[in-house]
Amino acid sequence: LVQVSVLASIIAIAAVGEAIVVITRNVDLSVESTIGLVAFVVADLLASRTLSEPVGIAAGLGLGVVLGMGNGILVGALRVPSIVATLGTLSIYRGLLLLFAGGKQVTVTDLPEGYTALARADLVGIPVFVVIAVAIVAIAAIVLRQTRGGRYVYAVGSNPEAASIIGIRAGLVMFAAFTACGLLGGVAGVLWGLEFGTVNASSATGVTLQVIAAVVVGGVAIFGGSGTVVGAGLGALFLAFISNALILLRLSQFWLQAIYGIVILLAVLLDAALLRRLQRSTSRRRGQ
Repeated sequence: LVQVSVLASIIAIAAVGEAIVVITRNVDLSVESTIGLVAFVVADLLASRTLSEPVGIAAGLGLGVVLGMGNGILVGALRVPSIVATLGTLSIYRGLLLLFAGGKQVTVTDLPEGYTALARADLVGIPVFVVIAVAIVAIAAIVLRQTRGGRYVYAVGSNPEAASIIGIRAGLVMFAAFTACGLLGGVAGVLWGLEFGTVNASSATGVTLQVIAAVVVGGVAIFGGSGTVVGAGLGALFLAFISNALILLRLSQFWLQAIYGIVILLAVLLDAALLRRLQRSTSRRRGQ
């Protein structure tokens, strides 16, 4: 249970950032490349003893912010559809990782002694990773529900045109959402390196599917405007337990990938059905 919750915490943190983006009626497909690139850069800097551990971690978080800002500029300022923009940056960031890694990997023995111990540390019996994930979920939930900026995120996701009419700068809100997603992807990348120790150019490959599945399982509407980051965090935990159950039952991991895909498809179909029902109800009221 501890091991499952630790791994789920990494996905949950990335899912919180993804949920913020999805609520604005967008999607970030580059999250796995962000996690992988940050994980490798931080590990490589620490392995070469170029920076101290706190500075190396801060550099990784800064890199995540920069990568998120890149997506935010494409979507929020240049108005490139998010699925196209982040599909491009997914390849670009992974290409940068391949270029930077140059075919090498950083192993746990290359890292400073005791650096990865945090992955197995606990606070009052609760894994530190879980504490970090819960804190991030709580902070994000408060910001989204209790602040003006958080309400802007929901307003843009519900109706971008109406939000612009009442003075909300939709492009700026989208930029902030992608930047937050990049930051949390950076946090997940740092924790990824701490948990696995060995990092290479293929680290975090396929994580995007897990993150998006966690978001939609958690009740965040794929068409934007509704949902909570708490739900996204719980969705990550739920999928982690399903993954563990498949392992215990000695079933093929193909079923896990299939489950992720089915969950996403069902969420899209359900959202579409609810949207059509809402539109018909609105049309009938207008007709009366």
